[in-house]
Amino acid sequence: MAWNEPGGNKPRDPWGGGGGGGDQRPPDLDEALKNLKDRINNLFGGKSSGGGGGKKPSGGFPGGLLAVVLVILAVGYVLMGFYVVDQSQRAVVLRFGEFNRMVDPGLNWRAPVIEQSMKVDVGQNRSYELSEEMLTEDTNIVAVTLEVQYKVLDPQAYLLRVGAPEAILEHATSSALRHVVGSSTMDGVLKDRREDIRLEVRERLQDYLDRYNTGLVINQVVLDKTAAPEAVRDAFDDVAKAKEDEDRFKKEAEAYYNSVIPQARGQGARVEAEADAYKTRVVAEAQGDAARFNDMVTEYRKAPEVTRQRLYLQTVSEVLSNSSKVLADIPNGDSLMYLPLDQMLKGRAGKSGGQSGDASKAGANSSDPSSAGADDGGGSRPASRSLYQSNRTEIR
Repeated sequence: MAWNEPGGNKPRDPWGGGGGGGDQRPPDLDEALKNLKDRINNLFGGKSSGGGGGKKPSGGFPGGLLAVVLVILAVGYVLMGFYVVDQSQRAVVLRFGEFNRMVDPGLNWRAPVIEQSMKVDVGQNRSYELSEEMLTEDTNIVAVTLEVQYKVLDPQAYLLRVGAPEAILEHATSSALRHVVGSSTMDGVLKDRREDIRLEVRERLQDYLDRYNTGLVINQVVLDKTAAPEAVRDAFDDVAKAKEDEDRFKKEAEAYYNSVIPQARGQGARVEAEADAYKTRVVAEAQGDAARFNDMVTEYRKAPEVTRQRLYLQTVSEVLSNSSKVLADIPNGDSLMYLPLDQMLKGRAGKSGGQSGDASKAGANSSDPSSAGADDGGGSRPASRSLYQSNRTEIR
């Protein structure tokens, strides 16, 4: 039954004491402390404070409790030294204010009070923007807006070597930009050398940061905007448009040049090919004529009279074949001239009407028997009569 359960004559004091008479005096605090001390001594292998049944007064702070307190403090000291470094961070540990070591990401430990850790985010992309009006080489003023993107490369230098790395970055950016813009003309800053200016500013700015040992590295420099001052911006816009038109006309001219030159070269190549073909044809014809003449000379030496007569007939045939006139030689009768009007009209359809008079005149002359059969002293009439033996022969 519990000590505070009602009923009966049970003692109600949980610390003992009190016989059956119901003595309810408060518990002895010294006795409770002595019992706790004995238990701690027994736990750490000490001696009990109660010997021979007599009571010994407590003489000061117990030794076992001090050991427990020291153990608790040591455990707390150790636990206080643990800290976590994120994946994108690096930590710098100082011992008595002096650099001791660099710490990688993960769970790490430092000695509290003696050592101090400082974390730096090396994975964060930071940026700084500068917008100022600057003087160019040709004494013009331009407004430039520049953005610098950077990261922390060396945490030790960033935290310990300089007092304000970001302030140094701002001043270095302004100095580098002013130096590059001051060495360029206004047209170069506004249009022609924008990329070169950006690269020069980045190179010079990184050199400044390395020289000051700030621990920063430049990732990118972006030249956002370059413009003329507000008072003269309209005039500069007109000039810029005129230059754009000039560039456009130049590109159109180059495109026309690129289209005409290949075509002209093709035509030149075609003319050269035609000339080569003409040369080959003429040379071949000349060689053929020479070979034919040599063969003719050989035949002439064998039969001079026959060869001479054949050459004459061939020549007359070629001459008369190019004429629209037809000569008919009838033995023992008058010569009759036949004019093929249908062929003459076809051949002269594209010519002027004045040539028809020449044709009629030629027909009238040909109708004369004396003129048709006249020879030039070379014996053409007997040769023609021996050639045409039929009653009606046409030679074209």
